[in-house]
Amino acid sequence: MTNDSVEPVSFRKVSIAIIAGEASGDILGAGLIRSLRLRYPNARFVGIGGDEMIAEGFHSLVPMERLSVMGLVEVLGRIRELFSIRARLLDYFFTTPPDVVIGIDSPDFTLTIERRCREAGIPSVHYVSPSVWAWRQKRIFKIAKSIDLMLTLLPFEARFYEEHNVPVAFVGHPLADRVPMEPDTLAARESLGLDADKPVLAVLPGSRGGEVERLGTLFLEASRWLQGRRPDIQLVIPCVNRDRERQIQNLVESLEVKLSVTLVRGRSREVMAASDVVMLASGTATLEAMLLKKPMVVGYRLSNVSFKLLSRLVKVSWVALPNLLAKKELVPELLQDDATPEALGAAVLERLDDQEGRARLKEAFTELHMTLKQDADERAATAVSKLIESKR
Repeated sequence: MTNDSVEPVSFRKVSIAIIAGEASGDILGAGLIRSLRLRYPNARFVGIGGDEMIAEGFHSLVPMERLSVMGLVEVLGRIRELFSIRARLLDYFFTTPPDVVIGIDSPDFTLTIERRCREAGIPSVHYVSPSVWAWRQKRIFKIAKSIDLMLTLLPFEARFYEEHNVPVAFVGHPLADRVPMEPDTLAARESLGLDADKPVLAVLPGSRGGEVERLGTLFLEASRWLQGRRPDIQLVIPCVNRDRERQIQNLVESLEVKLSVTLVRGRSREVMAASDVVMLASGTATLEAMLLKKPMVVGYRLSNVSFKLLSRLVKVSWVALPNLLAKKELVPELLQDDATPEALGAAVLERLDDQEGRARLKEAFTELHMTLKQDADERAATAVSKLIESKR
């Protein structure tokens, strides 16, 4: 599906239902609402969303934080409430049918609603593909029955849906629209109070408590190994909130050898922008580091049981998004037993000293940035409005 044409403005009072379950979905939803309102000035937006969407005139039937549940135990403890919220939404949509229902991410919650709405004749869209291309690929059949359109952030995701004859539009990644093509490293260092003339390593062991527990000490020991060989290096760790800051501070204090490190509350993008190299867990942060054109070393560990299980299920050769996008290893991935303090530290040191390699990597990252910089809000709105008009 292409988004080449611009939609005419319609003054019909369309109703657009959107369900976002977490902060990243709230940001996507707000951008989508802004672009859809240009096409439908009299549209009503309703469903579940957060402060960003509400600021755009969205009516949230349930506070979004009631859906923001992380972890199996937490989900089980709230399962009755989640079922109740789902039933309430469906009752509302069936009573006052919207012109389209859009689920943003949170597939375990939203796909069932999308399927039920589609069965009732309400067009349904899912925004942000589950990692069905990577593991549990048979989920594609459930997805195909649940939606009229998938909106993907990454091009290889769209190709997977096309191969399975599921209507899809690649819209690009909103981060690629927001992150400048050329980061201002010196300004970021000045803002963070860092020495402009000394190398900086950004260390990101994850944003969740469990991730920090598994990776925090590993990354700190790798940093200590590195600091022993490069005493001038400045170590900076962004902490997503006060709890993570406390957790990481406790890990630093538990080390046998003193480590000189700066903890920063939030500001992870600024910390990465200030860095020469980033050491980080696999995840969305690898995409952000790529957009900032930063050399990186990716490390990750799971329990041995989980790692063995996932190794059998996963159908892709890499876990870091830059490698997945490039279809080759642009950045090193040190996983499980390969993720040792020495190996991580040595990989960082290599990238600190290899100026030619950094230049080649920047060129590759710039090309990938351009691929993802597609004005995602506009492309998503165009695809959704085409679906609405085709179903009239």
